[in-house]
Amino acid sequence: METEKFSEHMSVFVQVAQARSFSAVARGMGMAASSVSRQIDALEAELGICLFTRSTRALVLTDAGELLFERAVKILQDMADARDELISMERNVTGVLRVSCLPAFGRRHVVPHLSSLFEQYPKLCVELELTERIVDPVVDRVDAVLRVGQQPDSSLISQTIASQRYVICASPDYLLRHGTPATVQELNHHRLIDRGHRTSMRGWRELFSKDQVCEQAFAFQCNDCDSRRQAVLQGLGIGLVPDWSIGEVIGAGRVVELQLDDLIPQPETGIYLLRALPRASLKLRAFSDHLIRHIGSPPIWQQAMARVRPHPPAGSDPARGLIPSIHAEA
Repeated sequence: METEKFSEHMSVFVQVAQARSFSAVARGMGMAASSVSRQIDALEAELGICLFTRSTRALVLTDAGELLFERAVKILQDMADARDELISMERNVTGVLRVSCLPAFGRRHVVPHLSSLFEQYPKLCVELELTERIVDPVVDRVDAVLRVGQQPDSSLISQTIASQRYVICASPDYLLRHGTPATVQELNHHRLIDRGHRTSMRGWRELFSKDQVCEQAFAFQCNDCDSRRQAVLQGLGIGLVPDWSIGEVIGAGRVVELQLDDLIPQPETGIYLLRALPRASLKLRAFSDHLIRHIGSPPIWQQAMARVRPHPPAGSDPARGLIPSIHAEA
């Protein structure tokens, strides 16, 4: 017998045991007494036991029926309680939400918004895992994963949070001391800040061939986005940094965005919230809606950058477009 049918028949059994009558239960359910009787027959056939002693004057539980009735009442009550609890969770933003995120993005654009999220939903709890590794929502048992950049095809459900691009940038102090590069080749005379490449080729090396820029140009390499951002701010060199990390300090004038005359523009990529379940829970929808609302459209980092013009190379056309992003930060 299918589980659904067994549960249905057990519910009818409990009602018959309580009413001591097929016809009374049938009237309450709006069906024929014979239909109720057939459900009890099916349950007895499935279990291989008699649940009632039947006569023209009475319907009495057998010993097996008494045992099943005692267990069934508790089981059905537990099922009803679980259903009510789940419905309550869905109608109210409550419980624990487990989210995984790239450390730099989480520190800069998730954690700062949790205070206002908790003010709105005081019964919500967030477990935020900050990690560089690729987290699988199914295997790692998390509600959602925030990922940055172009994503491979997968069975995960994707929601776009914002857009991003990489920017070439340096501090005004660095440019004053070392000059502003006009072409990729001129980067050989500068100090570059880049992503670590032991396990990934993402970064500067995706933008040009090996013979265009010598290895000696890479003065500082680090797999941590916040550390590369700090290196740019300190004037250690020219960085290739995601706009969500550096955009607001560019808007404040502490860092200058550069253009290289011979670098081909590339399309923007996205920032995504990925989940395994087809339908997002109420607490996940509350989290994602809150994040999108506070990040804004266009996102706050791009709004900040729009207030200043990028720094063009010497002799270049200042009307040239900005250099969009390459791939994912992690």
